[in-house]
Amino acid sequence: PTKIGDLLQAMYSYRGSPVTVAALKLAPMCFVRPGELRKARWADIDLEASEWRFTASKTGTPHIVPLSSQAKEILEELQPLTKRSEFVFPGVRSAKRPMSENTINKALRVLGYDTKVDVCSHGFRTMACSALIESGRWSKDAVERQMSHQERNSVRAAYIHKAEHLDERTQMMQWWSDYLDACRLKFVAPYRYDRQVQVA
Repeated sequence: PTKIGDLLQAMYSYRGSPVTVAALKLAPMCFVRPGELRKARWADIDLEASEWRFTASKTGTPHIVPLSSQAKEILEELQPLTKRSEFVFPGVRSAKRPMSENTINKALRVLGYDTKVDVCSHGFRTMACSALIESGRWSKDAVERQMSHQERNSVRAAYIHKAEHLDERTQMMQWWSDYLDACRLKFVAPYRYDRQVQVA
């Protein structure tokens, strides 16, 4: 966790294509599964409502990603470049296909990270989940719902399957983007950052 700041600084210094740069910035911010990010479609993104809605690849259930102001800004800057494709992140060789599954990991390797040891595109999910729980601010149900994890306890699932916790998740996603911005300047533990925000 203490290396989050160094990682983010490196990622924001990446000088690849604008499409790859945008994907690299959004990967930790939205922490969806890598395949869900690279296959994102403009038709599923409502910038006015600040929401990205799609069917989760692993669970097959509807999923909502509330977009923070930072995520919206990245997408708004990218839209003029890729809006002619159905994909937010079209492939280099054909705009009719999404970017390669290796693109983000390749960018991380260019930045000097071993994607088998240090960090990989899927690792942003673990990073987000751990930090959000550690902050002590967000309910586990809201975090799990945002992770698009399927409830394994069938009895509990029957009670919470309709619980979206959307208001809390919207606040949480903005907090997470703000936290990443803070860590890019200087690392701060999630629980300490939350106290700083409360004091401010």
